[in-house]
Amino acid sequence: MRKLEGLEPQRVFYYFEEICRIPHGSGNTGAMTAYLLEFAGKHGLKSRSDQAGNVVIYKPASPGHEESRPVILQGHIDMVAEKEPGSGHDFLRDPLELQVEGDLISARETTLGGDDGIAVAYCLAVLESSQLVHPPLEAVFTTDEEIGMLGAAALDTSWLSGRTLLNMDSEDEGIFCAGCAGGLTGTSRIPVRYGEASGMKYSLKISGLKGGHSGICIGEERINALCMMGRVLHRLREKAEYLLCELFGGQKDNAIPQEARAAFLADEADEEILRETLALIEKEIRGEYQGSDGEVTLTLQKLGAATEPVLHPVSLEKVLFFLVQLPNGVYKRSGVIAGLVETSMNLGILRLTPEELVASGSFRSSVESGKEALAGQVEYLTEFLGGSFQREGIYPAWEYREDSPLREILISTYRELFGKEPVTEVIHAGLECGIFYGSMPGLDCVSFGPQMYEIHTARERLSVSSVERVWRLLVKTLEKLA
Repeated sequence: MRKLEGLEPQRVFYYFEEICRIPHGSGNTGAMTAYLLEFAGKHGLKSRSDQAGNVVIYKPASPGHEESRPVILQGHIDMVAEKEPGSGHDFLRDPLELQVEGDLISARETTLGGDDGIAVAYCLAVLESSQLVHPPLEAVFTTDEEIGMLGAAALDTSWLSGRTLLNMDSEDEGIFCAGCAGGLTGTSRIPVRYGEASGMKYSLKISGLKGGHSGICIGEERINALCMMGRVLHRLREKAEYLLCELFGGQKDNAIPQEARAAFLADEADEEILRETLALIEKEIRGEYQGSDGEVTLTLQKLGAATEPVLHPVSLEKVLFFLVQLPNGVYKRSGVIAGLVETSMNLGILRLTPEELVASGSFRSSVESGKEALAGQVEYLTEFLGGSFQREGIYPAWEYREDSPLREILISTYRELFGKEPVTEVIHAGLECGIFYGSMPGLDCVSFGPQMYEIHTARERLSVSSVERVWRLLVKTLEKLA
């Protein structure tokens, strides 16, 4: 294992490690905002911040390049705070425990936050340096990107004079993103009723799933643990009666949930048929998802006799109907761009409370009407069951631009530096470029970044050598833009 400091480019890794010491999960970015403002003051740079916690830091052009056009550097300061089951990590207080093995950086038992901490580190290293050649810079650090791009939506773009934007929120080196899906977070709330009952209590757990980013991985046929729990509970009810008392899973609407849990009361005499049915379902699911997510495990545990609140039969019917009928995963693929997922939905959070079933999902589409139609379908389903549906974090799609001088500079620079031909693509994940593109006429933007793996999961990894290469790409691109 190696420490980050001392690796080249040294200052990028130094700042990344600094960022990892500061808790900065979505909704908890105040300390990061303060750190950035302190950084600006320490280096004599003009800065601004707003009530959303966004920060803009301005740096004059390097000597001799004062007349060049300003360039915006941009990344978000929040991270998806996911951890392994059983981890005691507290994202509100604890620093990330970094690990470097071979070429890969990870964090022990948690997400790493390379998405998008590495962009922040790149920006700070550029802002600090007195050696680089660059145009006037406007470094934009936004909050709460991972929960609906709330910071970017709140930012006053009149603070920015640049119309060339380098967004560093992509996870595949050598791929330049030139368009993305729009999205929203939709939350269904369905009232439920309870009654008290007695019986043998069992817990049911779905585990062993890959999970992943709800945009990037949605087309890879990975199992959504929450929707699968609906299928399993529905099948079990065909074989034996039970009374549901607990149901929950997922932590973020934009992460495909890896686990789901339920608890129910049943007749102990039915235990054998419950176990046989679960074994059969597990075998079926593994067969269906062989090659994409075939390690699913269904675990039934006997907890002992109990008397406690259970769902009224009508409420149970509503919960199962909702989960079985909910559209989830790929809804439509593009008829224009081969292989591109055009419209999708990911159920990311499920909670059964004493008053209601709460289900929160991420809706994405590169076509605005497709996103609204899918959200409307879930709204109709929710209201049909007597519930309500709320839209939040709505952001527009970023449409592909045929003529992009910035993209051509990046392509030629990558080719010159590494002797390889980069790829240009439109992705199904959401990027803040869409919000900026919609509010800043004439904006030319490209998203890129170093190689990362399994972001939004506790298996997230960041390539050291790729960070180095993308740093060289960034430095050379800024030199050309000057």
